[in-house]
Amino acid sequence: MELEFYRRNSLFHFIDIDRNNLIESPTDSPNINTDHDVCDDEDLQFGPSLSSSPHTTTMLTLMPPPSPESPWTLSPHQTPSPSLLYHCIASLYRREGSISSIAVSKQQGVVFTGSESTRVRVWRQPDHIEYGCLNATSGEVRAIATHGNMLFTSHKDHKIRMWNFTVTDHNFKSKKVSSLPKTSSLPLLSRFINTKQQHKECISCLAYYKTDGLLYTGSHDRTVKAWRLITNHCVDSFVAHEDNVNAMVVNQDDGCVFTCSSDGSVKLWRRVFRENSHTLTMTLKCQFPNSNYPVNAIALNTSSNSCFLYSGSADGTISFWEKEKLTHRFNHGGFLQGHHFSVLCLVAIEKLIFSGSEDTTIRVWRREEGGCFHECLAVLEGHRGPVRCLAACLEIEKVVKGFLVYSASLDQTFKVWSVKVSPEEGMGLNCYMDQHWDAM
Repeated sequence: MELEFYRRNSLFHFIDIDRNNLIESPTDSPNINTDHDVCDDEDLQFGPSLSSSPHTTTMLTLMPPPSPESPWTLSPHQTPSPSLLYHCIASLYRREGSISSIAVSKQQGVVFTGSESTRVRVWRQPDHIEYGCLNATSGEVRAIATHGNMLFTSHKDHKIRMWNFTVTDHNFKSKKVSSLPKTSSLPLLSRFINTKQQHKECISCLAYYKTDGLLYTGSHDRTVKAWRLITNHCVDSFVAHEDNVNAMVVNQDDGCVFTCSSDGSVKLWRRVFRENSHTLTMTLKCQFPNSNYPVNAIALNTSSNSCFLYSGSADGTISFWEKEKLTHRFNHGGFLQGHHFSVLCLVAIEKLIFSGSEDTTIRVWRREEGGCFHECLAVLEGHRGPVRCLAACLEIEKVVKGFLVYSASLDQTFKVWSVKVSPEEGMGLNCYMDQHWDAM
């Protein structure tokens, strides 16, 4: 069945109808004067489960019941695959609105979430107790990135805020360092700088390149900007796509910048040697007729002997490319199919890929060691709306590897999943090969 990414036919349309019905009808839930209220997670009514095989393509119910308010609570272990064990260890319903971005600082042991409110909330690992929040007066927090003790946030006013934070056993402290573009004390000069350097529309993604101290920002104004943090100035700005820039990632090994857009393309950019400007190196675009679907998410997976790029599209497929060692060219390896609606977010860590979709599920994929074969290990269910953003970090590194996965949905829930993967014994193939993607 050919999927269409139009609002009238997408899951967003059904979610909006359901929300409007809820607003029009009275509610029996009590008013509790807290930022996030809780109730027993046993009241959750999960939708129809998939069969024991994670490769099943059974259609999900389009209009699941609205998510009740749920606490941080444990859920039963589930064993969809002999090589994977997972369960939801925490779930929180937020009255402030849906979370739009998640960032994990494993080094500092904290998780940041940005939402439709003006606050960035901070959660402590591994117990996920709220540390506090960072208050900004600039509207919705659209994107978050972190490195070391630095936090970067983008806001509704099309600006970026930089924060320094420190974490102790029982305390979290933060301080806003600067705004990008930097505000001048002279009103006329400040207005000129803002007009020249500031994005014209919302900033949808952030990526930090630690070697050169560059912060990259992508926007719905179709541009990408590079900011040098030592001077707080924009050192390069270029039109990257013909439509919204939706996601971005930087290869920390060589500084290459990957961007994806609603125009259906994925692009690779390199910095000109000893200059601040960037040049387009490669464009990856689907060659199927009438299949120029928006690309919503990308993820990069690098190791000492391999480099894979993944992209999630509005047709529900995940495409991937492998980097050649000699030519450094990215060759298309195939598709991962299983989601019924648009793929909205991707995370790649170790040999695992986590994909969140408009079909309300999260799929866990594993790549075969030394090859391009992938299998779907599990389908994580529990959200009642499109999974908007994901983040993950390595929790245990022994015989059995453990991961903490954070997910947020338009149903206004924030969930934490524990995923444990045993060593590979046999790989089931769930990768659909196709060579209709060309590098131009």
